[in-house]
Amino acid sequence: MYNISNLAKLKHLDENASGTMKAFWSFDKAAFAPGAIDVLNKQLIAVAVALATQCPYCIELHTQSASKEGATDEMLAETAVIAAAMRAGGAITHARG
Repeated sequence: MYNISNLAKLKHLDENASGTMKAFWSFDKAAFAPGAIDVLNKQLIAVAVALATQCPYCIELHTQSASKEGATDEMLAETAVIAAAMRAGGAITHARG
């Protein structure tokens, strides 16, 4: 069941798969570093993906990060609508008539 405090359990992965987790955290940091896409827009993309995949941890963390980067309520609302449209679009385009 979802509880944000469950994220503390990630330390077990860090301890028991240290090499792989170091590589993961390095990859994650690099993915969200400024580049051709700025950090705000990377966080908005992450929010959209989190909403589409329905990961409550990612939704919370990336919404917070996007807000810290300057995302407004309007930007987050549009991001949610995009995620909803993408998720609904899959059902519509794969339907058989």
